[in-house]
Amino acid sequence: MRHCWLLLCLSLCWVSSISAHDRPNILFFFVDDWGRYAGVYADPETPSLNDVVQTPNIDRIAKEGVLFNNAFVPVASCGPCRASLATGRYFWNCGSGAFLNGKASDWKGHENPFKTLPKFPDLLREEGYFAQKSVKTIAFTPSPWKRNRKELPAYQRYGLYVSEAQTEKERELRIAETLAHPRLEMKSVIEACPQDQPFFFIYGTINVHRPYVADSGKKLWNIDPDRLKGLIPKFLPDVDDVRRDFSDYLGEVQASDAMLGVMLDELEKAGELDNTVVILSGDHGIPGVPRGKTNCYDLAIRAPLMVRWPKKIAAGRVVEDFVSIMDIGPTLLELAGASVPESMQGRSFEPQLVSPENGWIDPERKEVIVGRELHVHDARAGNLPYPMRAIRTPEYLYIRNFKTDRWPMGDPRRLSDGNAPTYEELHKQTQTTLSDLDASLTKAWMVTHRFSSEAQELFDLTLGKRPAEELYDLKNDPQQMNNLAELPAYQTVKEKFAERLLNVQTTTDDPRLKDLFDQAPYVATPTN
Repeated sequence: MRHCWLLLCLSLCWVSSISAHDRPNILFFFVDDWGRYAGVYADPETPSLNDVVQTPNIDRIAKEGVLFNNAFVPVASCGPCRASLATGRYFWNCGSGAFLNGKASDWKGHENPFKTLPKFPDLLREEGYFAQKSVKTIAFTPSPWKRNRKELPAYQRYGLYVSEAQTEKERELRIAETLAHPRLEMKSVIEACPQDQPFFFIYGTINVHRPYVADSGKKLWNIDPDRLKGLIPKFLPDVDDVRRDFSDYLGEVQASDAMLGVMLDELEKAGELDNTVVILSGDHGIPGVPRGKTNCYDLAIRAPLMVRWPKKIAAGRVVEDFVSIMDIGPTLLELAGASVPESMQGRSFEPQLVSPENGWIDPERKEVIVGRELHVHDARAGNLPYPMRAIRTPEYLYIRNFKTDRWPMGDPRRLSDGNAPTYEELHKQTQTTLSDLDASLTKAWMVTHRFSSEAQELFDLTLGKRPAEELYDLKNDPQQMNNLAELPAYQTVKEKFAERLLNVQTTTDDPRLKDLFDQAPYVATPTN
């Protein structure tokens, strides 16, 4: 407790010492569907996909700043995660923001908390920041432009756009056009920001979001799927189509890295890089892969997070403390010298940023709470969610599945009626079946091979119905293959986590405790 009190005192002294002149610019590079993949996360003792992906610009931010080893999203679905990020609250407390496509219009006659909750970029703007955003980001009102903006080139999805090139010359032109958007957006923010104001700019690239061009990872980035043999998660079949899928995904991560690179270049040219907090993260793990996006397993919830600001953050540090993406808002407010509103449930990790230490800074910061409700609205009959809550600690992952009669990844439509979807449909049309799992090569292979010896057990494990409770010993089972929840030896551990989870839900007034997420306005009435 004494150690934590000292951290708090240092943090308060730091915040109170910030003058308006000393406030940093903030560049928040937030990548849609980017899980914990970057070269800097490679571990020489544990071979992984991070050994293959090349991300020099992302790695630079980590090496010249601080890398977080244990960052997690509060929910592995883009809309709810972004609502949680903007408000600093658990997604279940975000009203219409709690679901992927939550619409304020569905809340007619109901109080919608998301409309009135403070969003941290609005608070930065009110504190004098020139606040802007581009592409897919979060809810807030940007600052007005002082003068007319120059028309910028259209944003292009790297793999989709560059793959259409017919010649090497056209390919080079399309690459330049793709990178022009982040470069000129960054340049325009720098030029438009009044001299007496810092800027906050969030850029939300969507390269990593599906769809991908099949084999673009190999063709555009030279990521040979064969290099991924033995690196695919054990709960997935290590077959060619799955490796191709991961290769394409990693290619889009590298495309995002290239976009970051041109933005850093513009900051350096303007002499603003070292006065800018550069923060990188993503909203959840890989899409279109079982146990990835829309789940509560590590493949879905572990997030990249690194921060650079040489004026206050020592270079080359690695922090083990657990942090949530919903902690980013309170942290940036503190770095800017602004007050954190009481509505925010996230906790600032500013002490972890400015500490000179590595490893565990706050020994009590060793858990995160995550969950999910509804992703694709009509994935299940009646537009019903698949509710999950979970606790992740260094030792364990505990998951509570509240509605075990429902299909986690959506109803298995057409899988038992003699009209099974084709490989092409499964590769390109998410709504065909299991709609909470994006269309992908992995989905196509697993569904079409679901009765084979290679896939049946893994299909049932990752896409079948689940028990009410799951408990995984992460030291002995880091890929969460063996559920220990029913073993007598683990009952005390399980009960401790169940009690802790219920306490968090109760103190935060989680609507799931009263099954309100199964009712309007959260669930729209099905239309025939």
